[in-house]
Amino acid sequence: MGVNMIRIRKATKEDQNTIVEFSLAMARETEDKNLDTHRLMRGVARVFTSPGKGLYLIAEVEGTIAGQLLITSEWSDWRNAEFWWIQSVYVHPEFRRRGVYRSLHNETLKRAREEGNVCGFRLYVHGENSLAQQAYGRLGMKISQYMLMECEPPFTMEGAN
Repeated sequence: MGVNMIRIRKATKEDQNTIVEFSLAMARETEDKNLDTHRLMRGVARVFTSPGKGLYLIAEVEGTIAGQLLITSEWSDWRNAEFWWIQSVYVHPEFRRRGVYRSLHNETLKRAREEGNVCGFRLYVHGENSLAQQAYGRLGMKISQYMLMECEPPFTMEGAN
């Protein structure tokens, strides 16, 4: 299968169930996590009802959805521009290693150039997901100098005094 057989398009609300299905599969495969399906459904739906939240891209091969990614943005005051975060990446196992992610990535690059105010791309990749790391590396992405830190509820006020 060649790249020319892969069609990339903006997701529509009709793709919502597939996006949820793919996101559930991605969490299970990469982190052995079972996401709350109802919460995920509401989160995906919010992207369609609140466009500022992000944009899903869909890869199709002969009319079959083969992969997805979500683009969200983060404002950088240092650069006076946006970083685009690539999230919720998933390629159905039947279509892996056939250029599906590369096509999604290239469409993201094209859209960023058209936007004109994007200073870079960022994404999370699980530390043990070496295949994904290699795929991203082949497309010019590299390990950042930054470490990810996070805080999940319940939030504490430690050190706030």
